[in-house]
Amino acid sequence: MDKKRIIIADNQDITRLGLKALARMALKDVEGLEVKELAHRAELIADLKEWPEAVVVIDYTLFDLGGPDELLNLAERFPFVQWVLFSAELTEGLIRRLSVEQQFSMVLKDDSAQEIITALKCAITGVRFLCHQVTNLLLAPPPQLSPLERDQLTAAEKEVLRLIALGRSVKEIAAERNSSIHTITTHKKNIFRKINVNTIYEATKYALRAGLVEMVEYYI
Repeated sequence: MDKKRIIIADNQDITRLGLKALARMALKDVEGLEVKELAHRAELIADLKEWPEAVVVIDYTLFDLGGPDELLNLAERFPFVQWVLFSAELTEGLIRRLSVEQQFSMVLKDDSAQEIITALKCAITGVRFLCHQVTNLLLAPPPQLSPLERDQLTAAEKEVLRLIALGRSVKEIAAERNSSIHTITTHKKNIFRKINVNTIYEATKYALRAGLVEMVEYYI
């Protein structure tokens, strides 16, 4: 009989206890199920080495992780893990970024207990689940920018922003445009200043609203 493990990765005692109770209630018919609570990154990695097909329920904003990139690195390192993001702080940029990753289910903390239970049931069978709030966000087209907002970037800056939104690094953009890394870095700084953003997530969101990147192109 194959055992299955749900790992609840959260540093808040009350959240871990609540999720553990929900998991046991939702999956009481799953034979060989183990539910384990963890509060630190090192513990999580050690457990995933032992259980490379586990389900991890995690609020990455409250766990011992450096941010979304570290979470994605872990997902790449353990490709058979199913991740259930359970958070009150999933930004639109992160939701859209993770929407193409089949390992990630997404549930918000103000969702109903039934949706959380459904997410756990799906994850334990290897099926991705998106709560209704996340689904509605993904189905809604990004709001469009005004002509004035669209025209504040030069043609070169718009192209650099488009490539940034598609996930290209500064080095890759420089090679693609036959420019120096210094030139692309300067473009990037000017773009971020002009559109008043600080992260690639925010810049990507702007690029989508501005129509610089087609939704289909972004999700491929």
